[in-house]
Amino acid sequence: QFKIVESGGGLVQPGGSLNLSCTAPKFNLDLYSMGWFRQFPGKERKEELSCMNNPEDTKDYGDSVKGRFTISRERAKNTVYLLMTSLQPEDTAVYYCSACGRDRGVFVSWGQGTQVTVSS
Repeated sequence: QFKIVESGGGLVQPGGSLNLSCTAPKFNLDLYSMGWFRQFPGKERKEELSCMNNPEDTKDYGDSVKGRFTISRERAKNTVYLLMTSLQPEDTAVYYCSACGRDRGVFVSWGQGTQVTVSS
């Protein structure tokens, strides 16, 4: 079952940082290119922010987060991270982790996501 669990969101002030985590209790994320997405309030589309390609471990970033967000993975812990710095109110969204790149769409459903709110 392709269940993904995201965590690490919260309320942060502008300019602050958060480190999101994504894991899968019942399957191996190592097999896939994994990335982070976000969905703004009231919007259906999920914006792809970053993708860590498997097995090359090359990283791609969207223009909106390039230079501020860093994706990484810890294979021994079956976990993918997104370090977010210099957060701004326009980064407020629900953040999701899923397959990306050549593996995009391989998972039928999304996890519950983790809410990130940037506000003073």
